[in-house]
Amino acid sequence: MAAANKIPLLLAAAAALSLAASAVAAAPGPRRRPVRMRLYMHDVIDGPGQTAIRLIWGAGPPHASMPGRAFGDTVAVDDLVTEGPSIASAAVGRAQGTYMLSSQREAVLVVAITVALTSAGGPYNGSNLVIAGRDRVRDETRELAVVGGTGALRGAAGYVLWRTAKVWSEIHMALELDVHASVPATADDDAVATE
Repeated sequence: MAAANKIPLLLAAAAALSLAASAVAAAPGPRRRPVRMRLYMHDVIDGPGQTAIRLIWGAGPPHASMPGRAFGDTVAVDDLVTEGPSIASAAVGRAQGTYMLSSQREAVLVVAITVALTSAGGPYNGSNLVIAGRDRVRDETRELAVVGGTGALRGAAGYVLWRTAKVWSEIHMALELDVHASVPATADDDAVATE
């Protein structure tokens, strides 16, 4: 075949490959359903109703920017989770896990918690949401990752905007967890979408 005859054939092949690559790149991934929640976690570090305990305290070198604290200080939590910032708000679950002072110089905690949702009749009753990440405690808003979930939140992925909502006393603060996540769509979601 002459060289001049090969050029249109090569251009046609290149165009076909380009269209095929575009179709693959534009193909939608698995469908996901958005999950939005605003929850409040109550951390009570002492006294009646204490929900946070020191596991490791003062074992590391003194912290550069947090007097009275040491690198590696670790706390276990079993905090009440409510609908609103008041501890008297309706309870929707518990936040259970740990946080650790993980920077020697900055006020930074590494947080690993599971939010066990137990609100009767709610869409996520009996489900868990797993949150992990770096909490720069002096920042107004911190972003942590939603790294998984169970039950109606199985396969959850996304992020949480984490804020100190209210310091009620020197031993009680409420944290706002503004959840922006998604879960894989189910056949029920597909049926609702087509109705």
